[in-house]
Amino acid sequence: MNVQAEHTADATTAEESLALQAEQAKFDSKAATDLAMQNTLLTPRFYTTDFDELDAIDVSPVREDWDALIAQMVADPNKGHFRKNEDWDHIDWEGMDPALKKEFIDFLISSCTAEFSGCVLYKEMKRRGSNSDITQLFQLMARDEARHAGFINDALREAGVAVNLGFLTQKKKYTYFRPKFIYYATYLSEKIGYARYITIFRHLEAHPEHRFHPIFKWFREWCNDEFSHGEAFALLMKTDPKLTSGRNIWWIKFFLTAVYATMYVRDHQRPAFHAALGVDPDWYAHEVFTKTSALSTQIFPITLDIEHPRWAAGLKKLQRANADLAAAKEGRGPGALLRRLGAQARAASAFVGLYFIPAKRHKVPASPRLEPVY
Repeated sequence: MNVQAEHTADATTAEESLALQAEQAKFDSKAATDLAMQNTLLTPRFYTTDFDELDAIDVSPVREDWDALIAQMVADPNKGHFRKNEDWDHIDWEGMDPALKKEFIDFLISSCTAEFSGCVLYKEMKRRGSNSDITQLFQLMARDEARHAGFINDALREAGVAVNLGFLTQKKKYTYFRPKFIYYATYLSEKIGYARYITIFRHLEAHPEHRFHPIFKWFREWCNDEFSHGEAFALLMKTDPKLTSGRNIWWIKFFLTAVYATMYVRDHQRPAFHAALGVDPDWYAHEVFTKTSALSTQIFPITLDIEHPRWAAGLKKLQRANADLAAAKEGRGPGALLRRLGAQARAASAFVGLYFIPAKRHKVPASPRLEPVY
């Protein structure tokens, strides 16, 4: 007899988790959903791809590592974990500094949308595919991402807002990416997510006085899911050597630069959030980039030279251009248009400058499998 889960933390499939969240949607906030619906260069997107090409992947070249990873995910060490329990402290949302409250809610909505976008993509691959290896993997990853999104929404509801995830599925614009671009972007998203969460978790372990919300206590297990998902995409890329060689190295460099730059700019839009954590955004970015670069050597033959003198300077130029662009968008008339065009040109120039910093090359190991060490 199957017992229906009563909480997203206990759901064993993405479908079960989403059904539970649909029941809660009547309490969700239109404002939060509208924010999650936005499509800009800095907001999480929903993706679609060539599912037939994904379904044709043969994992035989990485079978030993593949079976070990799948067994670990099937064991489901995080089942039941993502729920409020006795460690969930009471939060005085009304008494929270308004700037911090705004930025933290923005952080939670963005995180919820990013987790759910992964769930939507993975669930669709499971639905469309017939390759048992691939559909099993994507079902397991969709399960994890649905739990994460549900847990964040639980935190948002305490603040009086939440994202209607079912509405997002139906109404949010989808961006088409070729499978190889999905591999690069999603691999980096999962690995940088791990690096971000574990860096915050370790920092707050050492400085618990800065833990202004209980959700940070769950970041270690959360980031371990992100780590496993990154491992899966590393194995998918390992099945075809062309994906990480030749002209594709230029695409890898593009995605590395874009993911790092987007994180830097987005984090600098939340000064009150990082001040409350006791974290300098520049220090945090360097820590995350260092960890992600070390991890990505498992599959990518290059890493970005984040110690190059033009790297930090280029990020600052990009961040200033983005801030000026946001300010210009608030204006009206020819002057605002000129400022907008100028800021866009400066942002593009800064990104190109970052992209053409020479990368570091290294030999990729025979087996890409790693274990969390941070």
